[in-house]
Amino acid sequence: MANRHNHYEAAFEAYLRAERIAYVAVDEQRRALAEDASLKSVDFLVTPSASAEGTGTSWLVDVKGRRFPAGVKQRQYWKNWTTRDDLDSLTRWRARFGAGFDALLVFAYHLTAEASPVPVEQVLHYRGAAYAFVGVPLDRYVRAARPLSEKWQTLAMPAAEFRQAARGVGELFFAEPAAAR
Repeated sequence: MANRHNHYEAAFEAYLRAERIAYVAVDEQRRALAEDASLKSVDFLVTPSASAEGTGTSWLVDVKGRRFPAGVKQRQYWKNWTTRDDLDSLTRWRARFGAGFDALLVFAYHLTAEASPVPVEQVLHYRGAAYAFVGVPLDRYVRAARPLSEKWQTLAMPAAEFRQAARGVGELFFAEPAAAR
């Protein structure tokens, strides 16, 4: 099951339920064992009835929780780092699932100020906090990601590129915006 102690993942699951999007929450307690290595589990398998990326696309979703903006003294927007292991595992899962599946990094932003990466009507209020969800398909993220820390094996997209690539998850999961549904 999803890590419901992680408020970012719990909020994303609440979003999926509120939008009536079919999903499976994945048990993250143990890494999957493949022939040559272990794989970090995805967080969710999401299967919207029709997606903007192509009818029938199902998503292997890895949720990344961040604050928006991050930082107290100096506010930082669009934090989007992830680990090399996350990207490698998503790539391998997508290959295993095959046609009809794509991999998606979902950045679940806990909104800590008035600013939001999505329009106000796309903000989810959950357990007294506000959340915004944006996604970047794996291939797009990998093409633009730059090393952040070799020691920690982290990468991030430059903020300007991330802003251009990131889309509200509703735009990725549905062929039409929520207002039209």
